[in-house]
Amino acid sequence: MDRLLTDPHVSRAEEVTLGALLRCCARELGGPRGQVGPAEPYLLLEVAGTLIRVRAHGGIALRFEGAAEWLSDGSWLPLTSDRLVDLAERELCGTNDEFAAQVAASRDAISALLAARGRTRPPSDPWLASEQSLVDGHPFHPSPKAHTGSGLTRYAPEARAEFPLRLLGVRTDLVAEQGDTTALDGLGAAPRGYTLLPAHPWQLELVADDLRAPLADGRLLDLGYGSHAVTPTSSVRTVYDPVTENCLKFSLDVRITNCVRKNAWYELIGAVELTERLRPVFGRLAGDFPGTRWLPEPGYRSAALGIRLFEALGVIIRSGPWRECGPGTTPILAGALAAPVAELPDAVAARRWEDPHGWWSAYVERVAPPVLDAYFTHGVVLEPHVQNVLVGFGADGLPAEAMFRDLEGTKLVAGRHNLAGLPDRVAEAVTYDAARGWNRVVYCLVVNHLAEVAATVAEVAATVAEVAGTDRLLDDLWHAAREVLEEYARGHGRPAQLAELLAGAPLPAKANLGVRWNRSADRAAGYTAVANPLAAYSPRM
Repeated sequence: MDRLLTDPHVSRAEEVTLGALLRCCARELGGPRGQVGPAEPYLLLEVAGTLIRVRAHGGIALRFEGAAEWLSDGSWLPLTSDRLVDLAERELCGTNDEFAAQVAASRDAISALLAARGRTRPPSDPWLASEQSLVDGHPFHPSPKAHTGSGLTRYAPEARAEFPLRLLGVRTDLVAEQGDTTALDGLGAAPRGYTLLPAHPWQLELVADDLRAPLADGRLLDLGYGSHAVTPTSSVRTVYDPVTENCLKFSLDVRITNCVRKNAWYELIGAVELTERLRPVFGRLAGDFPGTRWLPEPGYRSAALGIRLFEALGVIIRSGPWRECGPGTTPILAGALAAPVAELPDAVAARRWEDPHGWWSAYVERVAPPVLDAYFTHGVVLEPHVQNVLVGFGADGLPAEAMFRDLEGTKLVAGRHNLAGLPDRVAEAVTYDAARGWNRVVYCLVVNHLAEVAATVAEVAATVAEVAGTDRLLDDLWHAAREVLEEYARGHGRPAQLAELLAGAPLPAKANLGVRWNRSADRAAGYTAVANPLAAYSPRM
């Protein structure tokens, strides 16, 4: 407790950890069980028979003000993350002997990341600065920074890490690749008879035992470190290479939140297949919705040394945002725009609080219609959560472009595409049925993305510009968002699923607490229903 009071990094980490777990309890435990509701000026929540109160705003994004408290023998006492873990464990069914340790490990990781940031400066590139700003992690995950392995602060974007890649030589007859991989050859040189294969240094530490035999017999060569540093982006395993201006998505045999971050063999193939299939789709989207961009993944390279090393050493090439954005446009990660505290270009930060309504309307117009049209017109499920969308800003600080990335989460609606010729496992990996695809679109676009950015816009305007009534401003922002969605619906035959959304159908929110408690794979995550902030409004005539 003394360290909590005296170390600002530990104190901040505790605040973040408690807030994330409290949001999960409110959304996944209190909401479905009727154990959460307003008791002005507080939000009141019951967990395992214990009352908890906290001041809240931000709508379904649930931003907290001041200290959370729990009721004990008629007195309100400060709530800690350890106390809430104990209550949550009692409320949840079954047992999980890992859960408390995962929450504590996440809290420790946040503290370590904050300390590392205090020793560094943000990069001069505003896009990279935004990629490195997500210290708090997922706001509705019980252990957003929990991870396996010991390399996080050396390689994490939140620690503002930079490091050279490790370079391997793969005997040419053992190279496994598809698509255009020429960009990788610009990272260094391999001896005759070998092909260059860049590797994440953390991954080589993790799979060192598997590499001993192929390194010993010459199937692989260790060519040492590359000549320049790369910068990790928000996903940790994807880095930006300033020389080739590409991003490189590596495998990492590390569990971060719900997933081990490796490139499965079918994901390597699927990235290239989807890139070819999506080129004409994004061409049409850009024509119908100016400012729509994407980051293609034209090729992958690995080594044909068995499935274990094929996946462990596989690297996907992704076009870098500076190559794809328009002239005079600065890309910024949407997650940084949702974070209450983040390094943003001055023009963007100023315009957001000076003109929150205009800024927000331009934002939703850039982001939402192409996502909806990809689904309804083209049968493509984008995954527009805040780590998969970059927003391009003009010199005036207004949103001008939306750039979509990461084909791992992009899917084709089953039955609307000819997948003949694809291996069955690849075809399975790149498709969703229509209902699952729509749930994913609504969750990522509305719950994970628009709700978080809207809450931050209202919060910043109320704090910096002293706009009266945060909740009133948030209502106005949702009214503006509804108008954008209504305009799309009117012009595109008012699809039934969109009509239901605008009529107030509850929204699907990913149940991360349930996933961690049940120790399930991320793909098994279910949804819990949350209130639809679009429901309270009628379109203005």
